[in-house]
Amino acid sequence: MPRDGGKPRCDTKIRNEAERYEIALYLRFHSDFGVRFVMGAFDPAGDPFGFRHALGQFATGVTVVTTMTPDGPVGFTANSFASVSLDPPLVMWCPSKSSRRLAPFRDAATTAIHVLPARDRDMAAAFTRHAADWGAIDWQAGSNGAPVIAGALATFLCRAEATYEGGDHLILVSRVVEVLAGETLEPLVFHGGRYGGFDPERR
Repeated sequence: MPRDGGKPRCDTKIRNEAERYEIALYLRFHSDFGVRFVMGAFDPAGDPFGFRHALGQFATGVTVVTTMTPDGPVGFTANSFASVSLDPPLVMWCPSKSSRRLAPFRDAATTAIHVLPARDRDMAAAFTRHAADWGAIDWQAGSNGAPVIAGALATFLCRAEATYEGGDHLILVSRVVEVLAGETLEPLVFHGGRYGGFDPERR
């Protein structure tokens, strides 16, 4: 890859996905890189990594979605959560079809969607890796039967409303039947493949 003084060249003509990946990694781990990086225009169908990187510039909150199975509770970290409608109260999220935990959520009649505070970064990471220890988590069954984890900023108890195809993801729409309001704390934020916090502007 072309370099100048040990740093990646900042031009708009990045030859291939491997070079784009190398540059993205360099920028992620070298915060002292003082030149603004311009990715340039590209076809997302031909550059899925570049498309994913661009989508990652949209900061989101972080949720953990839970459901109960015959083998016990299951959780799934998702930042694809969004509101759909106030009347009726509908929300949605989009699990990947390649996930090993897709089936329990695709087939679930009820779920609980937890909006995580910044202090629950480790929990979010654990549910991403399918490594959460339910024995160490403070939870109980909600009114809809789904596992409710204590300490969320807000928890939406849901029942399945509709499922749609969304390319390599499913779009799961749920009707909210109960909302559990939590403490007012700093939310957990996800941006550029990393977790962080939120610093509101003070007026």
